Amino acid sequence: MKNKLKYFLGSIVSLPLLPLLYFQGKSIRKKVPTLPEAKEPTGFVNGNFNKTLSILSIGESTIAGVGVDYHQNGFTGALANTLSAELDANINWRVYARSGYTVNRVCKKIIPKIEETTTDIIIIGMGGNDAFTLNSPKKWHKTIEELIYLVQDKFPETPIFFTNMPPIKEFPAFTTVIKFVIGNLVEIFGERLHTLTKNKKNVFYYNEVITLEQWSKKHALPNDDTKIYFSDGVHPSALTYKIWGKEMALYIKSKLNK
Repeated sequence: MKNKLKYFLGSIVSLPLLPLLYFQGKSIRKKVPTLPEAKEPTGFVNGNFNKTLSILSIGESTIAGVGVDYHQNGFTGALANTLSAELDANINWRVYARSGYTVNRVCKKIIPKIEETTTDIIIIGMGGNDAFTLNSPKKWHKTIEELIYLVQDKFPETPIFFTNMPPIKEFPAFTTVIKFVIGNLVEIFGERLHTLTKNKKNVFYYNEVITLEQWSKKHALPNDDTKIYFSDGVHPSALTYKIWGKEMALYIKSKLNK
């Protein structure tokens, strides 16, 4: 009920802003360079341990490594390195992700193409594109449930970990209007996902809201220059992928050890 009210009130406030949102969005797309997805979506972290774990990363542009050259320098590479050290295991990793994909497209275009029949950990990063296309929380909820069903159908015993929602209100390339409308919507998606995963066995959502000020303090980085966190004003830099991957890995460890 709280989410519905928040979305309803947000829709009323946002409606007069939609024309402005449209033109500002077009302007931003012209200014922000189109970056390619990262190369080499498979890798292996050899920590010389006696056990090896396999992980799959599924998602949109951030999981696809937009903003860095190779996936080993992106989110999954950073995640795998930290998991290896924290779990005392070699990590075999693979990425299934496409820039611009919503949850619905991931369900239809990516999940059927997954070649693996077994894996130990699954990480899913979504939310940005569904917010940018102004999907409703109801539709988001429905497609996320479908995604979970499809993944669990392929990997019934594998834990699924959803990453934090993208911190759209922090993106320097976006205007105040876009941060308000899209940023609030993605936060509602996060609240929906948190509620949904609480009732799902072996499904987890890292619901910590990312703020660059907090990251800067925690990791002793300059908080007066948010540009260090972004490659193009929208997508993460190598530094952000490294921090985000490490934070996510520690969250996964905390859940696996329970």
